[in-house]
Amino acid sequence: MPVQTDAEASASAPSRHRLLWRAVQRRKNPPLRRSDITVTEESTVRKAVKAAALGNAMEWFDFGIYSYLAVTIGKVFFPSGNGTAQVLSSLATFAVAFLVRPLGGLFFGPLGDRIGRKKVLSFTMIMMASSTLAIGLIPSYATIGFWSPALLILFRMLQGFSTGGEYGGASTFIAEYAPDKRRGYFGSFLEFGTLIGYTSAAGLVTILTVTLADSSMDSWGWRIPFLVAAPIGLVGLYLRLKLDDTPAFQKLEDEGSSNAAERESLPFWQVFRTQWRAMVLCIALVAAYNITDYMLLSYMPTYLSDTLHYSSTSALVSIIIVMLVLMAAITFVGRFSDRIGRKPVLMAGSVGFLVVAVPSFLLIKQGGIVPVFAGLLLLGLCLLPYVSVMSASLPALFPTNVRYGSLSIAFNISVSLFGGTTPLVTEGLISSTGDDLMPAYYTMLAAVVGIIAAAVMKETARKPLEGSPPAVATKEEAIALVESQRS
Repeated sequence: MPVQTDAEASASAPSRHRLLWRAVQRRKNPPLRRSDITVTEESTVRKAVKAAALGNAMEWFDFGIYSYLAVTIGKVFFPSGNGTAQVLSSLATFAVAFLVRPLGGLFFGPLGDRIGRKKVLSFTMIMMASSTLAIGLIPSYATIGFWSPALLILFRMLQGFSTGGEYGGASTFIAEYAPDKRRGYFGSFLEFGTLIGYTSAAGLVTILTVTLADSSMDSWGWRIPFLVAAPIGLVGLYLRLKLDDTPAFQKLEDEGSSNAAERESLPFWQVFRTQWRAMVLCIALVAAYNITDYMLLSYMPTYLSDTLHYSSTSALVSIIIVMLVLMAAITFVGRFSDRIGRKPVLMAGSVGFLVVAVPSFLLIKQGGIVPVFAGLLLLGLCLLPYVSVMSASLPALFPTNVRYGSLSIAFNISVSLFGGTTPLVTEGLISSTGDDLMPAYYTMLAAVVGIIAAAVMKETARKPLEGSPPAVATKEEAIALVESQRS
């Protein structure tokens, strides 16, 4: 008689001891009760989405106005002389804010897991609005000399530090409020806010460029976009303070085994040790997303005006139209991802960039309104899958008790290395090689990273967040979920 191995015995246990096996499994995974399921009313979810998205809009309004005014800022804050050197100095200062973002993520992320998402997001809003306002008040290099770029760098660093806690918290906030089956749809509004911020910045800069003389723009007109950050920040702060913290965080606080004291004792190195796979995947996804995002929305105005010598106004108008197209489609793609999954949507965007990057930049190089717009639109349509589902995909990589911290740290490390440096790296590559197709090659490299990351990630659409109870939109849906376990 053949001897049964331990593996074979374990595999046959369910059939030989069916009742006992079911009892053990039910003890390990007890069935859901109605009280275990989070029901969030749509009106509450929409308020949470609005509060988070407005903060994100302001963040990218701040960063957008800097990138769209890079040439002007170079003239105002750095010594006159070589125009290329001024632009590179301005872009280097743009990148400085991203170098301190990981520090902001390290500080604000774990803090949000300990004291709550709402408190941290309110503080980052105040800090972000204040530092942006301060940039608009700095005297020029001609007035105070060296102190002008020094103060610019200081306040850019404060911007970056506060932003380090913004995206991870905002995406976590929406993901933990949204019903599981509609997380893609509601999450897409966060990036809708991003596009609003970029579009508002580009629109305001375009209006100022058209209506003001170059001398007026250089002397005081550039300050206006920075100064309007203060009232936007106050509105965002008001909306955030009006909300309760997320249901997932409140439930975590209520559980005796996951109290705040225990979460405080969890050091970062231990979080990284347990979450390193998810954090590496997050870094890869964000790298692919941010290189392509900053290439199109932040660097392209500089590329069109400084490298290809197009009219800065025409360049901004073309990008504004592309962003409006993305805004019109983003929530539909987010809703679509709730049906077919995040993986195929992300894969479509990555493959799209790999295929159309060079043709798009060749079109842009041809010049003329139609070819330039067609090239920008092709890049924008490839970016659409990323902006539509990324804010729903990233929070789902991590468990609730370390979600804010893990996401903020991984996200900002990636943005710091690959996102904020994109304009500077691309401009440097063009200057060193003389090849103005370098942006296309860099975009293709990002696309390859995106394809690999999308291939290895787990599908999370329509599933509860790890470490959180199922979230549904109605009481009837919760009752049906409980009843389904009995069948």
